[in-house]
Order: sequence, then structure tokens, then C-alpha cells
Amino acid sequence: MKAPESRNAPKCKPDAQGRDVRRLRDLAPAQLKSGIAAWLGWMFDGLDMHLYTLVAAPFVMQLLQAASPADPAVKSKSSWIQAAFLVGWALGGGFYGRIGDLLGRSRALSLTILTYAAFTGLSFVAQTWWQLLIFRFLAALGIGGEWAIGSSLLAETWPRRWRPWIAAVLQTGVNIGVLGACLTVYTLATITGRLGVGYQPRFVFLAGILPALMVFWIRRHVPEPEEWQFARASAGANTPRLIDLFHGDVFGTTVKAIFVCATSLTGWWAFLFWHAQHLRNLPELATWSGTAREQLVSQAFFLVIAVSMAGNFFGGWLARRLGFRRGMVVMFAGMFLAMTGAFFESHDYRSLVWFWFPLVGFFSGVFGLFTMYLPPLFPTLLRTTGAGFCYNIGRLASAAGTVVFGLFSQVGDFRLALLYAGFLFPLALFGALLLPEPEA
Repeated sequence: MKAPESRNAPKCKPDAQGRDVRRLRDLAPAQLKSGIAAWLGWMFDGLDMHLYTLVAAPFVMQLLQAASPADPAVKSKSSWIQAAFLVGWALGGGFYGRIGDLLGRSRALSLTILTYAAFTGLSFVAQTWWQLLIFRFLAALGIGGEWAIGSSLLAETWPRRWRPWIAAVLQTGVNIGVLGACLTVYTLATITGRLGVGYQPRFVFLAGILPALMVFWIRRHVPEPEEWQFARASAGANTPRLIDLFHGDVFGTTVKAIFVCATSLTGWWAFLFWHAQHLRNLPELATWSGTAREQLVSQAFFLVIAVSMAGNFFGGWLARRLGFRRGMVVMFAGMFLAMTGAFFESHDYRSLVWFWFPLVGFFSGVFGLFTMYLPPLFPTLLRTTGAGFCYNIGRLASAAGTVVFGLFSQVGDFRLALLYAGFLFPLALFGALLLPEPEA
């Protein structure tokens, strides 16, 4: 089954991808610059995305002036802030995705980076939990938009047969950004511990301003893709609308892609957010200092993301061997088994940190495949709109899931919440079987 063609697609295409390109040195300068811009954008996405995830409990505890991160109010407000972030991610994917189709990939990419850098930095000055919620929501608008635009930029400028490996490399940019967030949090905890001063998690958000510096380079050196320019000129006044995602041959693809993204992303973000809380609340850590607990959480998250980079390339290898669709099926099955093994019964912190959590991270390489799988399913002038809408509308489901699974915190059992979240991956597996395979 192949991806549907649009009646608005041009009858011929520029030869940007038609040359015999076998090695990196065969790429044109514009292609290399597009790749660098997309990769850096994704790397800083990962940094700004996970700074809050790593300091949610201690930062919200300070804002609420609570005595402990185990306070029910801390758990509730931190989950609402994360939910607002995921809603912003979803809305940003649709909003900036549309801008990317109308104004161009390079222009829209610059806007998304400025948005998430500015509002991540402003989180430093938050004085109440609801101020932090607003800043995280606004930062997420840019992060969600960057996903769709960066992936479409590479899908349109780099060779099609490279897509499985491009997906792995692009997702690795996110992973390196997340490792940067882990390093930032760990360094802050170490410095404050040695100085004997109170832990101040708000300072980590200052690192989120760094991405703004690359916007000047993007605007000067990254041109709009030839494929987008050709399609825009050919369409004239007949530019496809958002509603066209739900008409004709594209409709079925849109609905199936939304289902796969919603189920899988809800399960993954439940793990990303609540596994740290589960680790913090293990009885064997009750006598640990706050600094020691935060260092362990940072180390655990570092391992998850480091191993996930290997998972990205394993997913790319599967996509080359089996196709994107079957590769996703295998990875979703692995994710379900890993989540079940990790949370079906209680484990000590060593086995969780050194085996089970990294195993979940390995199979999260499936999300790298989304980057090159989703954009080609849609016609050029609906590409960032369609990919961004489908991927990021799943954030709305994952936002609700973060709050729903957070209800388990009222009885203190994050393990059950994470176990049940794992059962979303068989649903994603079923949906992936129904999706089309993009053209080679």
C-alpha cells in the first residue's frame, strides 16, 4: 500500500534528489546547510524540552513552598505543567506547520527556534506554578513546530534512499540535546552540593536561551528547498487548506497516523515524566539526601537517552530491511515488552537504572522513524501541516495521559501507572499495520 497522491501535487519535480548522491561529499552546499540547521534545531529541541522534566519536582516544590517533592500538590501541579507543555507542543505543530507550508521551511524554522529559546529562558523568572505553566506552554509552541519543519526540510532536500539513516541521525540530535539537559542538571546539583547552598533548579532554564544564537546563521545560509519553491509556484492561489487533510485519499492516512502517534506518544511521555518520580519515591531512597536523589535521576535519564541513540540506528536498520511500517511494528512490540518487564513487579533502583530503563530507551528509537516516515505521506504543500498535525495532535492525548496517570500518585504507586501506560504500545502496533508505506 502506497501513500496517497494529491490532486494539487505538481506533475513534475525538480531534480534536487534526482542526482546520483552516494556519499556526504556528493551533497550540494545547500543540502549540507539544511541538514546542519535541522539537526541543530532538533538538538536544542531536546535540550529545552527536557530541562523541566528533570527538575519538575524540586522546582514546583519551591514555587509552592512545599516541604517535600512527595507533597500531593507538587505532584498535581507538576503534571498540569507538563500537560500544558504537551498541549502547546500539539498546537505549535499545527500552527507552525502551516506557516512552514505557506512561508517556507527556513523562515518558519527560525521562528520556532526563537519561540522555544525565549520562553524556556523566561522560565527562570517564574515566581508561581501558573507562571511556569504559561512559559512552558509557549515554549512548547516552538518545539512542536520545529519537529514538523525540520523533518520536512530534510525530506525535501536529502536523497530519499537515505531516509532511514537520516531519521536515526536527526533523532540522535534530540538525544544529544537531552543529554545536554541531563548534564546541565547534574552539574548544577554537583556545584550547589559542594558549595553547601540550597539547590536552585530554576538556573537550568538559562541554558535554554542558547538556541536563539543559531537563528542568524539559518536566515543567512539556509535556502528554501527547491521542491517547496516549485510546488508553491505551481499551486498559485490554489494552496491546500488544513481541511484537505480530511478529504479524499489523504483522509485515511491522516486518521491512522493520528491514532498511531496518539497511542505511542502517550505511553512514551508517561514513561519519560513518571519514571523519574517512581525512582525518587522508591523506599530504599528515603534516607538519601535531595542532592543524591537528583543526581541518580539525572544519571538514570542520561542512560535512557544514551541507549536510545543505539535504538535510533537499530530502527533505521529495520526500516532499511523491512520498510518503515514493519520496522515500527517490531519496535512497538519491543517497547511493550520492556515496559511490562520494568513495571510488572517491583525492582530495586540498580536494576531499574542499569537495565530496565535503558531497555525502554532502546526501543524508543521507533520515534526516530516518525521523522522521515510521516512527511512523505502528504503532498508537498500539506507536508509540514500534515506531519506536524498528526504527530503533534498525539501530544493532546499524551497531555491528558500525563494527568490521568498522575492520579496514581495519590496512592503513591507510579509503578502501576507506568505498567498500564505500556499497554498503549500494542494499540500503536495495530495502527502501524494499517498505515501505507511511503514511496521509495
